[in-house]
Amino acid sequence: MPGGGAGVNRRPTSVPIVSSHLIRSARLVPLRDGDRAPDRPVDVLVEQGEVTAVGAGLERPAGVAEVDAAGRWLIPGLWDQHTHLAQWTLASQRLDLAGARSPEDVTRAVAERIAAYPDLPVVGWGHRSGGWDREATVTELDAVSGDTAVVLISGDAHHAWLNTRALMHFAMPVRDSVVRETEWFAAYPRLVTLVGNDGTSPEAYRRMLDDAAAQGITGMVDFEFGASREEWAERWTQGCDSLRIRWATYADTLDDVIAAGLRTGDPLAWDPRLTMGPLKIISDGSLNTRTAWCCEPYGDAHKLEHPAGQPNLDGTELRELFVRARTSGLEVACHAIGDAAVGEALAAFAETGAGGSVEHVQMARRDDVRRMAALGVRASVQPAHLLDDRDLTERVWGERSERCFAFRWMLDDGVDLALGSDAPVSPLDPWLAMAAAVHRTADDRDPWHGEQALTVREALAASVDGQPMVQPGSRGDLVLLDRNPLALEGDTASVGTALRAMASAYTVVAGVPVHDTLS
Repeated sequence: MPGGGAGVNRRPTSVPIVSSHLIRSARLVPLRDGDRAPDRPVDVLVEQGEVTAVGAGLERPAGVAEVDAAGRWLIPGLWDQHTHLAQWTLASQRLDLAGARSPEDVTRAVAERIAAYPDLPVVGWGHRSGGWDREATVTELDAVSGDTAVVLISGDAHHAWLNTRALMHFAMPVRDSVVRETEWFAAYPRLVTLVGNDGTSPEAYRRMLDDAAAQGITGMVDFEFGASREEWAERWTQGCDSLRIRWATYADTLDDVIAAGLRTGDPLAWDPRLTMGPLKIISDGSLNTRTAWCCEPYGDAHKLEHPAGQPNLDGTELRELFVRARTSGLEVACHAIGDAAVGEALAAFAETGAGGSVEHVQMARRDDVRRMAALGVRASVQPAHLLDDRDLTERVWGERSERCFAFRWMLDDGVDLALGSDAPVSPLDPWLAMAAAVHRTADDRDPWHGEQALTVREALAASVDGQPMVQPGSRGDLVLLDRNPLALEGDTASVGTALRAMASAYTVVAGVPVHDTLS
């Protein structure tokens, strides 16, 4: 990930700020049909956090900072619409198991980590057991770990493989299998009691935010498990305030949010850049854990307790949460990966009148995509997941793969599409997400269901939080690029490679520079 923050001085404490800024000689990038970008560089004036003028030879108001874009390309600030920021911040300190192809690969890596650091617990991240030939057991993990607590979080975050020492630490029933879904989600916040929270210190968060700014990210939606609004408010005062953050609540903190009178979009503290997000509901599981709720059984259903996956909430529970959100002024962000879960989520939106998004929409029926458009429900999708899930999808969902990551259907039917990463399930990298949406493969194979691919312009438009081409009235969240992303040449493989290499030369949030390689 690119380094961030060059030439930017971090304030030690936060105050609600907006700033005025004049960017000289920038080329505007059109994002939608009908956009008419000037055929030559223009100046862009940001006053009090909003673009107020675009044109040639703008006069610089007194006291306004100025920067020369030297003909670089200007886009609205990028957003990652689905992150778990504490987990992403911690990920660099965890045992990387993304390359493990079997339980033996994992236990070998765990044994090596314990030999190197015998006095420390082991927290691993990234294994994808859905492609393994057999189930992992606690017994085999115990055999290499002894009295060292071991917690291995799957790459989809929907289950964890714990040894007996860790199960006992969390006061969980001892078993010989992994911990899945709601039981794991409830346990995850207690991980800090095992490993401490140094990985989520203000310094660690600031590094993460700087890295994001270097990629052109100006805002993120944080779906961290077990978090509280007070934690972000406190973090804000500790200098973790460079980007816009929308904090999402789960059901366990919903009462507190409602009691505080917070509605989606309200400031969480004193700064309009830190705001209340949606109510997050995890309605089903994941593909890798075989708990995504499907209309038909998995291809290996004979191995599964629930052959077609299962919902995490029954229909009444789901609708009750939707109603509570709607009546409290909160949007809903409903996790739904399987096609049955997507259909049930849309039924809940329709019956309750709630608004918001379906998160992931990994497999959907054609009519449900049309229904999503008719309801005005956003599709919040993570294109980089298709790079990891391609082979497993073909194996366990078979011909249904043509309905997976159906971005073209969504746009053609008029669904509002928003891209994200689900970091740390995929890297917090908007250019990787765009490349995956455009090229739809991570290797030398042909694009996977290339008929569902997006153009670069479509992927970029889905990455800017609904902002138009930079114009008066736009947010003062801006990014300068050294290359025009719409002019990348070659086949989708070449374009995908070029997109993954993109980074910001200059990032501005509310008129304040947060990343600068120009000076």
